[in-house]
Parts: sequence; C-alpha cells; structure tokens
Amino acid sequence: MIQPADFLTIILILSSAILAARLLTPHIVKIFTYAPSRLDRFLDPIEKGIYRLLGVDPSHGMGWREYFLSAVIINIFQMALAFIVFVFQGGLPLNPQGFPGLGLDLAFMQVISFATNTNLQHYNGEGVCTQLPNCSTLSTNSAGQPIPGLSYLSQMTAVQFLQFTSAATGICVAAALIRGFVAGSKDMGNFYTDFVRSLTRLLFPLCFVAALIFVGLGVPQTLDGYQILHTVEGSTQTVLVGPVASLVSIMQLGTNGGGFFGANSAYPFQNPNPASDVFQIFLMLLIPTSLCFVYGHMLGKRKEARPILWGAYALFAIDLLIAFIPNYSLGPGMEVRFGGFFTSFWTVVTTAVTTGSVNSSLFGNHPLVILSAFMGMLIQSTPGGKGVGVMYMVMYIIITVFIVGLMSGRTPEYLGMKISARDVKLVMIAFLVHPVIILVPTVLAYATGAASAIGVCVNCPAASTGFTQIFYEFTSAAANNGSDFLGATGNTPFFNISAGLVMFLGRFLPIGVLLALAGSMINRKRTSEIGLKTDSVTFTIVLVGSILLLVVLTFFPFLALGPILEFFQKRVNGF
Repeated sequence: MIQPADFLTIILILSSAILAARLLTPHIVKIFTYAPSRLDRFLDPIEKGIYRLLGVDPSHGMGWREYFLSAVIINIFQMALAFIVFVFQGGLPLNPQGFPGLGLDLAFMQVISFATNTNLQHYNGEGVCTQLPNCSTLSTNSAGQPIPGLSYLSQMTAVQFLQFTSAATGICVAAALIRGFVAGSKDMGNFYTDFVRSLTRLLFPLCFVAALIFVGLGVPQTLDGYQILHTVEGSTQTVLVGPVASLVSIMQLGTNGGGFFGANSAYPFQNPNPASDVFQIFLMLLIPTSLCFVYGHMLGKRKEARPILWGAYALFAIDLLIAFIPNYSLGPGMEVRFGGFFTSFWTVVTTAVTTGSVNSSLFGNHPLVILSAFMGMLIQSTPGGKGVGVMYMVMYIIITVFIVGLMSGRTPEYLGMKISARDVKLVMIAFLVHPVIILVPTVLAYATGAASAIGVCVNCPAASTGFTQIFYEFTSAAANNGSDFLGATGNTPFFNISAGLVMFLGRFLPIGVLLALAGSMINRKRTSEIGLKTDSVTFTIVLVGSILLLVVLTFFPFLALGPILEFFQKRVNGF
C-alpha cells in the first residue's frame, strides 16, 4: 500500500495545485465576465484588431445554438488548415528530417484528435527511420503501415496551434454553460470574444512562463535538425531534438497530452528529471481545478462550487486508492524511470483530467492502475478536462437532484429553478452518448477482424489484455483523453477513421446538448423557497455515489472482461 512519504508527496502536489488554482480563479473570472483588468491597456488594442479582422461584433450576445455553431464551425475550419499541413508537410519548410506527408486517413484522424483536445496519436512524433539523418524512408508497424513522423512545421503550426485552440474552446463552452445558470443572465456570451480572451489573457501567458521553466529543467527548444554524435565506442547515436519545451507547456496546461516524441513524457528529453515530472503533473491539474472555483464565483454563490470540487477530488481519491492497492506493482522486465509510485500517480492524474500523456508504457502498469485510468476517463469529472469536466459535473448534479427528488417525492430543483422533464432528457442524452460511441466501435473492431489485423490477441489465454487495449482505445477517444495502448500500431484505415469519428462525436455532441440545457435556464423563474441544499457535504456524498453507480452499472460488464479479468489472471499466475 501507499507509504507515508508517498502520501505526503501526494498531499503536497495536490494542495499546491488547488492553492494555485484558487489564486488563478479571480483572473479567469475577470476574463469571462469582461471585468476591467490591468492587462486591458496592453491587450485591448490587440484584441480589437483581431475582432475587426474576423469581422465580428464582440458585444453581440449569443443564444446557445449560435454559440455552439460558432465553436463547431471555427474548429472545423482549423481542422482543414491543419489537414493541409499534415498531408503536404513533405514539400513544406521546417522539415530538416525530410518526413513525407501523412496519409489521408491518418491526417483525418489526427486533425480531429488535436482539434477535439484528445491528442490520440497513431504516429511517432520523431518518426522511426531506416536511414538517418534523412527520414524519407520509414519503418512499418505490425500491420505493414509506415510509422510516420511530423516536421517541425507540423508540430508548431498544426499540433501546437490546435492544442491552444482546442483548450480555449473547452474553457469557453464551460463559461457559456455557467452563464446559463447565472441569475439575470440574458445570453450565453460571445464565443469569439471568449475564444480570443482565453488565448491572449490565459493560455499564451501561462504557456510562455511554463516553457521557460521547462527549458531551465533541461527540455530542448530548438529548430536545428537531429544531432548525429559519435560515442566513445566508435558508433553513432542520433539525438532527437526540436521545439519540445513550447509544445510540452500547452500539452500539459491545456490537458492535451499529445507529445513531441512517440514515447511522450516517458522520453528523457521531454521529461528529463523528477522536477519536470512533478511540474507536468501540476500543470495538468491547474486549469481544471481552477474552473471548479470559477463556477461558484461566476454564479455569485461560491458555496455551489463545493460539490463540484469536493466531488471531483473524492472521485480522484477513489481512483488513487484503486491504483495503489497493488503497491506500485509493475510488469515484469519493465523499465520505469520514475518508479512505481510516480508512474501510477501520473496515470491516475492524466486520465482524471483527460490529458492522456504518459511517463511510462501502459503495458508496464498493473491491471488495477489501468482500471483506475478507465474510471477517470469514463467519469470525466475527476476533475475532468478544462471546461468539459465542470460541464459533466453539472450534468451529474442535475441527474442526482432528479433522483433525490424522486426518492423524496419533491419536485427537483437546482439553484432555485425547477428541473423539468426536458432537462432530465437532455442530461441523459449527454450521459448516454459515450456508452454508445465506445461500445459500438469496440464490438466492430472484433466483428470486422480489425483487432486481430494489428496483432491484438483475440483467441488466446491473454485475450483479456487484447480486449483491454481495444476497449481502452475507444474509451480514450470518446473521453477526448488520448491515452492509449496502440500508438503507431493503430495506424490502419479502420482505427484511424473509427477513432476520428468517435472523438468528434464524443467532443461536440455532449457539449451541444449541455449548452442546450444551459440555454433553457436563461430567464427561468427562480423561487425563494429553500429547496434541496446542494452545497453540503451530504449532497456531495450522494453525488459521488450517484456517479459511481451510473458508471459502474453502465460499463461494469466490459470492465470485467478487460482489466478486472486481467487482474485475476495475473493473481493466478503469481503476479
């Protein structure tokens, strides 16, 4: 079980993240309430220039439909730009390794992956070359597909660009949802104003500072090509470098997860030491935790943030408990640079906040650690990705209020508003989207033979491991997490297209439905009667129980076929 020193480490990291998030909250609230700020003197002229260039009126208030369509349209436009860069990178500048363009199906999947804040990668960022220093000839995966890499131009103008915009989109839609619940609110705000301000006033400044810290910790930041060095034994070694620090900052701060290297933060140049490991964990937790506080501040009822924050971290603690049951047990023969504790802790954090980055191979983790990762991705509110985590917690609150109302024989209420049958239907649709888009493609992967085609074990003693890989792939895609087992092995038409569709639906369908819920709350009559107290410890306990019950009932049969069965198989085999 967890040791006292490790427990103290968890307390220090989490308390530091929560404290920093609390301090960041007033700044985020000013951004989305358009309150005066000391930054206005410098940023107002820049932002007004952007609005003129876009031809939008920043003061125009939007309903939920217009807000949602604006978010979808601008994201599709960004995907199209990134798709062009990916496909034609072989003929574009800043490609010192000579990487060819990505195939159409892989480019389709990757632009959706980065634009939806998923960052699932079916390529190796640095490529796997048969000839160096030129990488025009690539190695192939088990399915015979080439393992492509990305040029510096693709990494900076497609990957990092979409990592910024997808993070901004998530934060904006959360702010819009909160406005729907604010008493006296007339509209959902303006997406373009929110989008620009979240970039200029939040993500760009924080990432600039984080990138400098990473450079100081030893993460490379250069446009030079790969370095060929001669070792003392007389052989050569290729040192893989690039603009890494700038990507890692938005990768973790924006809960993106897509790394510069194929091994992600398990690679020494992306995560060189324990200090960089802890700092990346801190960045992952920062904004999702801040938005829990922002919810209460924007409502004008700070106590209403309690069930969201307490509930999120109670669920997070349960995930940690599950992960630490095996006492940091790792797979036989697996080399893990940061040890069992930080490997397990990282896996819980990265799936709890839908980042998806890794600091070790998932194959080296105990089945219970993988089960904990599943729980984080299936719940999506522990505390979840930036913006989307808060939205899902509000969804769970509405469901819980409805259940409590049924049990007590009272009309369900939240924030003094009656919860209607339409509200309940909307939240249930949002909840049921993910079971459908996870389970259907998982079954199709086996029915079409796509799973066996990439070497996944189907009819063998370790079939549960193979099922875990496929189930994990689509769970990660639907949750817009990006953590996965397949990696470049998944670079096949079936997994590229199916994962791309799952990521797009998993991102925008729940957002659209929950924005519709928030839009229906605008100008809704509020009562002064004392209804269900939703800011109490008791309600938080009921909320956590409801979330666990919903998730377990929905997904337990599939979890039992995967990591739970794998756990008992390993116990029988003495692992």
